[in-house]
Amino acid sequence: MKTADTAPIGLRERKRRSTLDRIAKTGLKLFMENGYEATTLDAIAAASGISRRTFFSYLKSKEDVLLAHESGDIPDMLRPTFLAQSPEQPPLEAARKTFLILASRYESKESILADRILRSTETLRLRKDALHIQMEDVLADAMCELWPDAARRPGLRLAAIIAMGTLRFAKENWRQADAAHPLTHYIDEGFDLLQRQPGLTTG
Repeated sequence: MKTADTAPIGLRERKRRSTLDRIAKTGLKLFMENGYEATTLDAIAAASGISRRTFFSYLKSKEDVLLAHESGDIPDMLRPTFLAQSPEQPPLEAARKTFLILASRYESKESILADRILRSTETLRLRKDALHIQMEDVLADAMCELWPDAARRPGLRLAAIIAMGTLRFAKENWRQADAAHPLTHYIDEGFDLLQRQPGLTTG
């Protein structure tokens, strides 16, 4: 139940996400118009209607503008969404259901454009890879929380790596197909391939 104490927090969070979304979209628009290297943080801040100082309260660099499109609020939503899953299923199936729930947060033309820029230089590619490793760690920790048996931890960490790899595979296929189908189609396609590999989706 929403209370007087929780309502203001929800409003602040909505405002924060709205401002972050505006900054990210404005930055990407400027990157596409002027080029990534030629676009400055000051230009993004000015076009977003905020100060440079306010920009840094939301994002730390131009790279973060692109990563906001690459992941959105998925790193924040991944753990609670996964922990809402039932432990009475294999870890990879729980991951699959989690990704299907969160898929709509990836699905935008902006994410496709941001991905192209992220692949344009080695430095940006490394940042993109680092984000996925971070999300692997979040998913692995959530799996270990849902299945706290210490003996299962090595297998669960491997399952998290496999699951995130499957998500990356799905996103890549979705983008290469220019979003011909919803991202959920490609997520299911990827996990269906795993199901045909013995031992990967058993409990």
